[in-house]
Amino acid sequence: MERVAAMGSVAVEASAGEGSVRARRSGLEEVRERLFRLGASALTDPELLSVLLVPGTRAKHLAEALVSGRGGLKALLHMDPLHLCARSGLGPVRAAQVLAALEFGRRAQRATERRPRLRTPREIHTYLAPSLSALRREVFHVLCFNPRNVLLADVRVAEGTLDTCLVDPREVYAAALHLKASALVFAHNHPSGDPEPSAQDVSLTVQLAEAGQLLGIKVLDHLVLGDGAYVSLLERGLLPDLEGRTRWNVVGEHG
Repeated sequence: MERVAAMGSVAVEASAGEGSVRARRSGLEEVRERLFRLGASALTDPELLSVLLVPGTRAKHLAEALVSGRGGLKALLHMDPLHLCARSGLGPVRAAQVLAALEFGRRAQRATERRPRLRTPREIHTYLAPSLSALRREVFHVLCFNPRNVLLADVRVAEGTLDTCLVDPREVYAAALHLKASALVFAHNHPSGDPEPSAQDVSLTVQLAEAGQLLGIKVLDHLVLGDGAYVSLLERGLLPDLEGRTRWNVVGEHG
């Protein structure tokens, strides 16, 4: 009798567990059906994330925790993979899926926008601040322009640590040559929030500008972004004037 009772108990528990799994699957299926019927825009932020996180059984709770945390969905846009894993308990695979989906969406949005004409350091800062200012590590971007000051591409060529980012000039100019860019603007962030350029920042800019002169590619400026502020090396007089005239005016002459 004890054995039968034990088996019956296990059967009841298993049945309850299966019901719970079915309920979770039913909820996710409902979300998917709504997505197909009404489009992804009809889903809430947690629902969108839960679709990305399946088949994990904790998908709904993880998604709600991620979106309801400090900064909400906006914070996820600027989160690095290790921080996301630590905050959410996600494994590397799931964290990569979430961040890749967010980045894909950001790129798709930019692809539908008209390529901007950026004429001043302030406009460059306005363009870059949403994606760079909140990062916890230094990154280095190369903005490639055509002769009419139209942005061809914004390329991240290096990522570093909290206070260091090693930049390979070959990576910088490989992107520029591939796009047939006539002019470049460099930009990197200071996670400390202080945009004051270091001696290394100035030295790197000189090195890159001299390399660009050999290739016939103008270096217009180098911006350092901090917390709600920026420093333009051109405006500070720290950009080498290899041609004897203001870089931004050179591009503006074609506009």
